[in-house]
Amino acid sequence: MHMASLGDIGLAAAINILSAFAFLLAFAILRIQPINDRVYFPKWYLKGLRSSPLQAGIFVSKFVNLDFKSYIRFLSWMPAALQMPEPELIDHAGLDSAVYLRIYLLGLKIFVPIAVLAFSVMVPVNWTNSTLERSNLTYSQIDKLSISNIPTGSNRFWTHLVMAYAFTFWTCYILKREYQIVATMRLHFLASERRRPDQFTVLVRNVPPDPDESVSELVEHFFLVNHPDHYLTQQVVYNAKKLSSLVSKKKKRQNWLDYYELKYSRNQSTRPSKKTGFLGLCGNRVDAIDFYTDEIKRLSEEIELEKHKVMKNSKYTMPAAFVSFRTRWGAAVCAQTQQSRNPTVWLTEWAPEPRDVYWDNMAIPYVSLTIRKLIIAVAFFFLTFFFMIPIAFVQSLANIEGIEKAAPFLKSFIEMQFIKSFIQGFLPGIALKIFLIFLPAILMIMSKFEGFISTSALERRAATRYYIFQFINVFLGSIITGTAFQQLDKFIHQSANEIPKTIGVSIPMKATFFITYIMVDGWAGCAGEILRLKPLIFYHLKNFFLVKTEKDREEAMDPGTFGFNTGEPQIQLYFLLGLVYAVVTPFLLPYIIVFFGLAYVVYRHQVKVSS
Repeated sequence: MHMASLGDIGLAAAINILSAFAFLLAFAILRIQPINDRVYFPKWYLKGLRSSPLQAGIFVSKFVNLDFKSYIRFLSWMPAALQMPEPELIDHAGLDSAVYLRIYLLGLKIFVPIAVLAFSVMVPVNWTNSTLERSNLTYSQIDKLSISNIPTGSNRFWTHLVMAYAFTFWTCYILKREYQIVATMRLHFLASERRRPDQFTVLVRNVPPDPDESVSELVEHFFLVNHPDHYLTQQVVYNAKKLSSLVSKKKKRQNWLDYYELKYSRNQSTRPSKKTGFLGLCGNRVDAIDFYTDEIKRLSEEIELEKHKVMKNSKYTMPAAFVSFRTRWGAAVCAQTQQSRNPTVWLTEWAPEPRDVYWDNMAIPYVSLTIRKLIIAVAFFFLTFFFMIPIAFVQSLANIEGIEKAAPFLKSFIEMQFIKSFIQGFLPGIALKIFLIFLPAILMIMSKFEGFISTSALERRAATRYYIFQFINVFLGSIITGTAFQQLDKFIHQSANEIPKTIGVSIPMKATFFITYIMVDGWAGCAGEILRLKPLIFYHLKNFFLVKTEKDREEAMDPGTFGFNTGEPQIQLYFLLGLVYAVVTPFLLPYIIVFFGLAYVVYRHQVKVSS
C-alpha cells in the first residue's frame, strides 16, 4: 500500500506555497491599483479618512497605477499591518477584533516552544529506532519520526509521557495568562466606553395576550408594578414587513431621481427620459425626473398610511418589547430573573445592540422554540453522520490502490511519479475543503430556524456546530475511515486485545493527510482570504451595472466581517491537531506554526483596512 511520503508532502508544500505566494503577489499588485482602492480600503472610506484616487490625473492613471516605485514596495503592507498598536486597533475596529487576533498569537505562543522541545527531545528518540523497518506495516519517512517507530514496552515511551505532561502544563499556563489579559482588556473597554442604550435595555418575549389591554399598555403596567424603582420606558415590536419594503422602494426611486437630476445638471439641453415598462425596455416614454418625483410622492403617502395602520391595528403588534431601565443594575436584575410564576411567559434577556438584532425570530412562541431545538438537534446528528460517506470517499482518494481498482485503465498514468505525488499529497486536502464549503451556510440556516434573536448568537451557535462537525468528520472520520478500513483485514484476523494497538499505530499514519489539509486550508486558504476575491468581483460588477450615484458606490463597498462562524472553528481544529500530534508526530507542528503566523499577519491587515 502507498502512503504519502516526504516527496509527496514536498510537492504538496510546493504547490501550496506557490499558490499562497501567487495570492499574495496578486493582492500586492491589485491593492495599489486606483480602481480597486474602495475594495481594499472600504473602512477608511466609510470613516471619511480616504478620498478616491479616481478623481484626478490622466485617463489611464485613473484605473492603473503608473508609479513603478510602488511595485517595488509591494510587500510594504506586511510590516504596516503589524505596526498599529493594540489600543489603537481597539479604537479602530473594536475589542472583538483585537481579541480574535490574539487567538492567532496564542497559537504561536503555545506551539513554538512545544515544537522546539519536541524536535530537540522527541524526534531523536523516535528516529533512532528500527521498529517500522522490521514490521510488516506500510510506512513512510515521516512515520519514522513519529511514535510508531518505537517498539512495544520500550523505556523510550517515558519520554513521550513526560512530554505529554509538559505540553499540557505549558498550554494550560499560557491559556490562563491569556484569559487574564483578555478579561482585563474587557473590563477596561467597558469602563472607558460611552454609555449605550442596549446596556440599559432588556428584551421581553412571549408577552401573554390580554383581552382588556394592548401589548404596549400591558408591558408598561407589568414593569411599573414589578420594577417600580428602575423601569423607564418600553417600545413594542411591530411586524412592519410591508412598511419596510415600501421604504426600500422609495429609497431606490430617490436614488434614480438623484441620478437623473445629476445627469440633467451636467447637460441641460435635453431633459432625461425613460420607458415605464419592464426594466425600462418597453412601455411609454416619459420624462424621468417628473416620473420619479411622482413615484416618490405616491410612495410617501403609502408609507404614511401603512405606518398609521401598523401603529393602530393590534394584529401588527408582536408579543415582544424592548424595556429600558434607569440603571444598569435594574436591567441586569430583570434580564437574569424569572418574571412570573409561569416560566413560559414574560421571557427576559439582555437586548442585543440595534445592528445585531435578528428581527425574524422575535415572536416565536416558547413551545415552538423547544420543538425547533429538538428538530435541529436531530437534523444536525443526521447531517454529521451521513457526511461520513463523502469523507470516506475522499479518504479513498489518498489511496492509489483505491483509484486503480475503480479505474484500472488509469494505472500507467497514476504510476507516473509526479501524478502519484499530486494525488497523495494534494488531492485529499483540496477535496475535503470543497466538501466543507457549503457547510457554514447550512449550519447558519439551522441556527436561524432554531430561533436566536441576535446575529452574534446565530454565529456562535453555527460556530459551535461547525467545530463539532469538524471534530467528528474531519478529525475522527479521517482517522477511522482512512486507516481503520485499510487495517480491516488485520482486525478480522487478530484478537480483540490487538485492535487498540493497531489503531494506535494508525493515528500517526494519518499525519500526512492532516499536513496536506493544513496546507490547503490554512496556507493557501489564508493567502486567498487577503485577496478579498468575493468583495472584489461583486464591487466591480455592482460598479459596472448598478452604481449610479456616490451613495450607490458606498453601498457597493463591502467592509466584510471576520466570518466568526467559520474562522473560529478552523482555529480550534488546528489547536486540536497540534495538541494531538505534538507527542505522536511532531513533524506536523511546523505546518501549524506557519498557519498561525501567516493568518495573524493577514487578518491583522484585514482588521486595519477592511473588516
